[in-house]
Amino acid sequence: YTLALTGKMVDVMKFEKLDILHVHYAIPHAVSGLLARQIAGSSHPVKLVTTLHGTDITLIGLEPEYLPLVKYSIEQSDAVTCVSRFLREKTQSHFRIDKDIEVIPNFIDTEIYHPGDSSAIRKRFAPNGEKLLVHVSNFREVKRVDDTIYILQEVVKKVDAKLLLVGDGPERVRCERLCRDLGLCDRTIFVGKQSAISELMAACDVFLLPSQSESFGLAALEAMACGLPVVATSSGGIPELVIQGETGYIAEMGDTKRMGKYVVEILTNERRRQSMADASLRRASDVFGVDNIVPMYEKLYQSLLEA
Repeated sequence: YTLALTGKMVDVMKFEKLDILHVHYAIPHAVSGLLARQIAGSSHPVKLVTTLHGTDITLIGLEPEYLPLVKYSIEQSDAVTCVSRFLREKTQSHFRIDKDIEVIPNFIDTEIYHPGDSSAIRKRFAPNGEKLLVHVSNFREVKRVDDTIYILQEVVKKVDAKLLLVGDGPERVRCERLCRDLGLCDRTIFVGKQSAISELMAACDVFLLPSQSESFGLAALEAMACGLPVVATSSGGIPELVIQGETGYIAEMGDTKRMGKYVVEILTNERRRQSMADASLRRASDVFGVDNIVPMYEKLYQSLLEA
């Protein structure tokens, strides 16, 4: 895959006469970019920008056989960006890198993710006026999807609610078993992979993200852009995204009772829920909107061209 990717990069660089090649993830894209640049040679010099997103640093990059490759690709890139301050600190400490790394957060396209009329979806999943919690992920162990079910267990003691689990992955079977064990099958809805994520989110009341680790928390940003308060863990870059008590709540990883209490607090105070929903929407648009983040990349590109 890496060799094929490198070949494609060389073709594009030469045909399009690129000045800058921007790759995402150190493994394999930055490595391929460096090799492609070397193959292209000095007759067509290209600046390489590498954006680190998380798994390339906190998971794959820590494997002994990959560590030197990740370190080399970062140090040899002309510019490196990270999606959060948390990830920048992890990168610098794990790989002992002195290179300047700029934090440019993920952005959200509010033309795609936004509140909307989702009454039909809500009627389908909550025909009796139940409150709807939602979680979206790839159902990997690090996402702790089972914690969303434990949160639901706390919530239904006080509020008539259901949980929508969007996505699929290795943890789904275990979560289905947990629903049966806790007697929550009638309140937990596995909808699988969906293309209309925005419409589903907009039909819900609170977004749950109980992850063990999140370099940024893009799913939470998407939920905020749809006008949802977020209840999440304080892991990784999430506190840089979710403002405690304003756009939602954060708690320690695994503290499902506290997260459940936060959800109940939101759902039993509509004025509070709406205030958080409005704040989430504003923060997503004003801080992480395309018009705010893209100029950061443009400024970086310009500085490289002028160097």
